[in-house]
Amino acid sequence: MYPADAQFPVYCPDCWWSDRWDPLSFGRSFDFSRPFFGQFKELQLKVPRMSLNVVSNENSEYVNLGGYNKNCYLVFAMEYNEDCLYGTEIIKSLGCVDTLNCFESRYCYEATDIEKCHAVFFSRDLSNCSESFFLSDCKGCSQCLFCTNLRNKRHHVHNKPVSPGEYEREKALLIERLNHGELPILRDEFTVMEKQRIRRSASLVNCENVTGDYLKNSHNLHHCFDVSYGEDSAYVYTGFKVKDLMDVCHVTEGELSYEALSVGYGSYGALFTHASWSGRNLLYCDIVQSCSDLFGCAGMKQNRRYCILNKQYLKEEYEELALKIIAHMRASGEFGEFFPVSVAPFAYNETTAQLYFPLSAEEARARKFGWREEREEPLNMTRTIPAAKLPAAIADVPDDILNWAISCEATGRPFKLVKPELDFYRGHRLPVPHIHHDERHKRRMALRNPRKLWDRECAKCQKPIVTSFAPDRPEIVYCEECYLAEVY
Repeated sequence: MYPADAQFPVYCPDCWWSDRWDPLSFGRSFDFSRPFFGQFKELQLKVPRMSLNVVSNENSEYVNLGGYNKNCYLVFAMEYNEDCLYGTEIIKSLGCVDTLNCFESRYCYEATDIEKCHAVFFSRDLSNCSESFFLSDCKGCSQCLFCTNLRNKRHHVHNKPVSPGEYEREKALLIERLNHGELPILRDEFTVMEKQRIRRSASLVNCENVTGDYLKNSHNLHHCFDVSYGEDSAYVYTGFKVKDLMDVCHVTEGELSYEALSVGYGSYGALFTHASWSGRNLLYCDIVQSCSDLFGCAGMKQNRRYCILNKQYLKEEYEELALKIIAHMRASGEFGEFFPVSVAPFAYNETTAQLYFPLSAEEARARKFGWREEREEPLNMTRTIPAAKLPAAIADVPDDILNWAISCEATGRPFKLVKPELDFYRGHRLPVPHIHHDERHKRRMALRNPRKLWDRECAKCQKPIVTSFAPDRPEIVYCEECYLAEVY
């Protein structure tokens, strides 16, 4: 995940986890004549970082932030998947391509926020649906086309029931249109239909006393997003099994943490800390694995305790020195907030922040964020073809396309297909994509609401609601009671 010109050493995962190097060898004493963050940055530039944050994957070289996956390609933040391509936040799924927030699903394509689905295509906000195209906000539906707000229906087209024979004819026509290059037209038709559907003020399942969106099985959450099994927390973005957290992003099984990013798997008391798992009582640490009682450490592992700037201390020495450093940081105005941008190992446009809060290069630099100019690596291909000149019908696409570079219709960036991907399109009679996979991900992200909340009124009963739909947006937004009465 780091460029070749990174200022710090980068190890492959096997070497990073091995005992062939010792993080304590980079330890240094704290200098009370200097600010903390400058000293931490110097340490950070010396300690090796993992090239990819992965564990126990098989035939999945091009993945990151994931473990226990098999035959996956360009998938991120994922666990226990097989044969999945081009996706983010994918859990326990099989054969899914171009998905975002896909859980326990099989053979789905261009789908966002789906759970326990099978063979759904060009759809969003689904659970327990199967063998369907262009669905939005449906549950327990199968063999449906162009439908919204349905519950436990079968053989529906444009929200109207049809006979099994009529459904098959409509599906055959849809496949034919896909293979005649009409996907953009079909998307536009679906967008028009979606504008008429009822939106719930927030996606909440089995929740009590919460504000936010995409929350499940949780209580006492304030301004949280994409959290399941959470309690007594505020300002948490993307969490699973969390308790007593505030200002934390990307956490699995974490408790009593504050101002932290990417922590969990049994973590407790992670404060102002990044990328640390299975640890306890960590303060201003970066990439710490299975350690406890550390302050200002980077790249620590092997169950270390009582270290400051990667230097080992006795318990009593550690506790005394830590209090002195905290007092020093308070005096310099450093203590109490997350790491400053000066210690970030990435440029702003290399992070997911650019997807949620996009900035131009000028805006990022004005805020003293780093910016990396993108340079396309040359693809070792025998031919480059504009996407518009690809055969419309998947049956007409030759095997040799795997040796071509395809120019994205939207950005002009070249991209290639891999064989499992081509096999997937052929097996489901889907057209080859004309858009670069990075741009496809951006478009899926754009389908989700921002992680912000506004006050507005229910469009039916005028009751005040808190929602991620801004007041000036045109969608029809109902409070929970009116929404449930409408769809059930």
